[in-house]
Amino acid sequence: MRVFSKMATALLTENYLLQRDTQWPCKGSHILAQYDDNSVVVYQAYNPEIASYAVENQRFGGPKFSFQRMSWVKTNFLWMMYRCGWASKANQQRVLAVWLKRSAFDNILSQAYTPKEQKKAELEEIFVRLQWDPDHNPHGEKEERRAIQLGLRGEVLQKYATEWIHKIEDVTAFVHEQKRILDSEKIENLITAKETVYPVTNPKTAQLIGVDI
Repeated sequence: MRVFSKMATALLTENYLLQRDTQWPCKGSHILAQYDDNSVVVYQAYNPEIASYAVENQRFGGPKFSFQRMSWVKTNFLWMMYRCGWASKANQQRVLAVWLKRSAFDNILSQAYTPKEQKKAELEEIFVRLQWDPDHNPHGEKEERRAIQLGLRGEVLQKYATEWIHKIEDVTAFVHEQKRILDSEKIENLITAKETVYPVTNPKTAQLIGVDI
């Protein structure tokens, strides 16, 4: 039986076990994401000051947000939950879902490099840092599948924060609701963001980032 969240959110959601068992690959490097023709959802977790500014202004900025530091985005809801402890860690108490322009997301992927591929002198010229990390299940245990995260800096971060966003929503209430379900040992009722494998259609980009096709 499909279970729906009581918390209103613009995210499309689906039963976790249904997605795990019928829709997600078990291994390999894949971009799991919620997307349509115009946008891709990415997640970030921040302290209340940064999150409130972002939601109120529908862009990032304000006195607490730094454009000088690298800012990491994740496409995978459960990887974000692992990273922020279901919105419980310091400075990660608020989880934001960011609807990013799909053309901008593809642009970001086309510029993504891992540090080991670059000479030290070249690193300062890289505006998108790529990491493939072990994905995690709702309990925080590692999966064989790997999840992507992208570090943005410089002009790419500036454009992401101020130009490329369709919408920002605070989904912390939804996160807390699902954590309560998980803690009650009713994982069959757990729902997460509906995600499928994102198609990287540009062969050069696919080779650059090392995604499994």
